Amino acid sequence: MEVFPAYRVQHSSVLGPTKGGIRYDPHVTLGECAALAVWMTWKCALLRLPYGGAKGGVRCNPRALSLTELQRLTRRYTSELRGVIGPQEDIPAPDMATNEQTMAWIMDTYSMQVGHAVPEIVTGKPVALGGSLFRHEATGAGVVIVLERACERLGWNLSEQSCVVQGFGNVGGIAARELTSKGATVLAVSDISGGVHSPEGLDLGALQAEDYPDAQHVTNAELLELPCDVLVLAALEDQITGENAPRLDTKLVVEGANGPTSIEGDAILAERGIPILPDVLTNAGGVTVSYFEWVQDLGRLFWTRDEIRARLADKLGDAFDRVWSLADAKEISLRQAALVAGINEVAGALKARGIYP
Repeated sequence: MEVFPAYRVQHSSVLGPTKGGIRYDPHVTLGECAALAVWMTWKCALLRLPYGGAKGGVRCNPRALSLTELQRLTRRYTSELRGVIGPQEDIPAPDMATNEQTMAWIMDTYSMQVGHAVPEIVTGKPVALGGSLFRHEATGAGVVIVLERACERLGWNLSEQSCVVQGFGNVGGIAARELTSKGATVLAVSDISGGVHSPEGLDLGALQAEDYPDAQHVTNAELLELPCDVLVLAALEDQITGENAPRLDTKLVVEGANGPTSIEGDAILAERGIPILPDVLTNAGGVTVSYFEWVQDLGRLFWTRDEIRARLADKLGDAFDRVWSLADAKEISLRQAALVAGINEVAGALKARGIYP
């Protein structure tokens, strides 16, 4: 028998039930879950979603487990969370190495325990079980929605910008295609194995095989330093550091991943006058559409893909405008403004609620 340490951390319930992903990873720790739960509180508050932050995980190597073992692990974890999670208490979602199937197992386990179907217990589940349309594309599309808003403020036309995208998965791949659809030129993309670059722009539709003929191969490190107007970071944390930040050749950095810019890198880019669209705002499309999924499940009334996209654009646009105005008024960075805006939402709610008893 093997025992897997598992965690669920809830940071704040001032604004409503807590919300956050569940990750399966060999390096999951209590401290990591706690830090990410705090981060989710500020992100939800910034978007004015009625949630606090949470995060959970199981310390395991999901690649070493069969599908049956993953199901047993998930159902046991869910059973242990009985009384901790709930549609009005704490609503999990997918995270690292978890997906809509994981959420389906959680939903089924919880529903069997209470005796009736409870689709609103999780988000990011299959559409057949009450999942939302546009959930898969939400984070990547949200990155471009925020970028487009920033271009308007900067007096740029997005269709005239050259872009480099690090990460070609669920976030970066969708963001790259969204950029292309809006007329921007995607010069380079990469995944964990490396990237491809073409000064004339890539044909994303043909970009499937390693022998893509119309581009040169580059490493992820080289990709970050390619000349471009917009650098989209949609891969891992700590990609822009004190070591490579002085060599970046871009006008704007867009954080589609969590924490892709180190503290040192952030300071250097600020000194160089290169603005950063911060992760707490830019990659909030996923949790926003998760909120839409929860609302649809509670009301048993479902929206079209176009309705969801329009609502997402409204939410992200409102948050961006508040962040930009605060940064301008207080003469602080967009990252600082985003965090201040989120914290102010929680502080205002806490003050209004008062102290009980």
